[in-house]
Parts: sequence; structure tokens; C-alpha cells
Amino acid sequence: MQLLAVDLGKQSFHIHGITGDGEIISRKLSRAKFLDAVKRLNPAIVAMEACASAHHWGRALEAHGCTIRLIHPRFVKPFVKGAKNDAVDAEAIYEAASRPTMRFVPVKTLAQQDLQMLHRMRDRVVCERTALINHIRGLLGEYGVVLSAGAFRFRKQITETVASAPLTELASDLFSALISEFRALDERVADLDRKLVAICRDNEQCRRLATLPGVGPVIATALVAAVDDGRHFSSGRAMAAWVGLVPRQYTTGGKPRLGGIGKKASHYLRRQLIHGARAVLLTIARRNDRLAKWAQELLARAGHNKTAVAMANKTVRMAWAMLRTEKNFQMA
Repeated sequence: MQLLAVDLGKQSFHIHGITGDGEIISRKLSRAKFLDAVKRLNPAIVAMEACASAHHWGRALEAHGCTIRLIHPRFVKPFVKGAKNDAVDAEAIYEAASRPTMRFVPVKTLAQQDLQMLHRMRDRVVCERTALINHIRGLLGEYGVVLSAGAFRFRKQITETVASAPLTELASDLFSALISEFRALDERVADLDRKLVAICRDNEQCRRLATLPGVGPVIATALVAAVDDGRHFSSGRAMAAWVGLVPRQYTTGGKPRLGGIGKKASHYLRRQLIHGARAVLLTIARRNDRLAKWAQELLARAGHNKTAVAMANKTVRMAWAMLRTEKNFQMA
């Protein structure tokens, strides 16, 4: 069998394929029998949606000599015929994987998956910390106490502000508990950041990316976790488009229309890159290199936000070139 499509589930899987004799195989399998069934069929290529557990099964099947093709669910949906069920989904995956122009998702290594999990944990804890800061600021506002926005200012002001505020004994106790909760979350973020710094120091690709302006341990490790060495992208622009840093295009009748950056993106990576670009823009007035001159001209012409996105776009393109050539950044 040349191609076998698999619709993944938690406990059950559905496979779809066509044998060399033209027989259509479409059957449901349990989790325990899945690998043995694939070994018996011995397909050259196994296609799956890039969804939960897809990378795990991809690595397991690669170990048995199969070529893995992971497809974004968005590209499978147009091939679904009729009502949705597991058998129809597996057939749609088969049809999508058969297309010569279909784009595939590379299988992540265990190291990439570990690093990505670390970033997911950090992002969740940062969101919880931000929500707690806003919660405390809102409650203090009910007592006529207004704190400056931002985690840095909050961290510096909160203890003294609560101590000097005209609060009842009960309110003081409650705010003390909330502050202790904030300190615990803050320490968890710091601990995760220390892990990212240690990984960045030990990983050659991360150290190389960290030489880019606006790229630190968080962005460097996030890039490596997402794209590895960038070999799956044909160019820096293709990688920037995947991150979501190029304009949406709507062209019809030969007339191109370019809009803003769209919703189809690697949102976490895009957010971190734009934050890094904003940090670079704070220092361009004191620099005189080619990158700073380009940013200064664009800033005067297009404004701060568009320049930040353009800077992030340029950072991704340079990162792709550095990963492919294995060279450090050199300021022109």
C-alpha cells in the first residue's frame, strides 16, 4: 500500500487506504491495535491531521520506516464529503494527502515538543499573573486606590500601597492573601524563565538566534521549538508568512489588494516577536547602522505599530537565513 490515511482519536482511530488491487480499506481500530494494523498493511506513506498526539504517532510510525505527512486541519476540511464522521474524515485526509501541491507539517522531535510545552506553561502562568494583577487593581479601585498599569510598577508599588491605604482589617487580610498569590505566580514565571535561559545557553541554534536585535532566550527558544532549522520553508518570506507577519492578500482580476496581518498565524510566536521589535525601536534613535536607519525612515513614514510589525518580519527573515547558513548575526 502506497498511502494510508488515519483519523486520530483518543481511544479509537479510523484508517482509510487503497491496496494495489484497488480494494478500499476503511476500518475502525482501537488504540491498542493501531500500530500492529499499520505494520501489517505496511504503507509507504501515512497521512494524518496535525492535531493532538499527531507528532507522537508520527515519531512512532517513522521508527517503522513510514514517511509521515501531517496536514493542517484547515487544508483537510474542503475534502470532507457529506456529514462529518470518522470514516469521512479519514477519506478526506487521504484525498488531501494525494494532492501534489499540498503543504505538510514537519514532525516535531521530542526536544522540540518539550521546549514547546515549556513555552505553553509559561504563557499560561503569565496570563494568570496578568489576570490577577488586573483583579487586584480593580478591587483597590473600589477603595479609591489607583495603581499604575504594568507588572513592573505593580510589583514595586503593591505592598507599600496596601499598607498605607485606609482599609479595614478584613480587606487588609484579603489583599495580603492576593499579594501572596501574586508573588507565587511571579516566582513561577521567573523559574520558567531561568529554564529557558539555561536551554538557550546550551543550544547552539538558540545562541545564534540570540545575537539578533530584539531576540532573547524566550524568542530564540520559541523559534527553535516551532521551526527547528527552518529547512521546511523555502524562503524567509515563507517563514514570515507562516508566523503571520505579512499582509493578507485578496487578488482578483489581476488587481492585488493587500490588507493588514491576518488571524491565520502562530499567535504566540508573532506576539513575542512584535514585543521584541518594540524593544528594538526604543533604541534606534541612538544607533547609526543600516537596520536603524531603515527603521527610522519607516517610523517617520508609517508610524510605530506598522514599523514594529515590519521589524518583526525582518527579524524572522534574518532568523531563517541564520538557521539555514549556521552563521551569527552581523550588523551591516
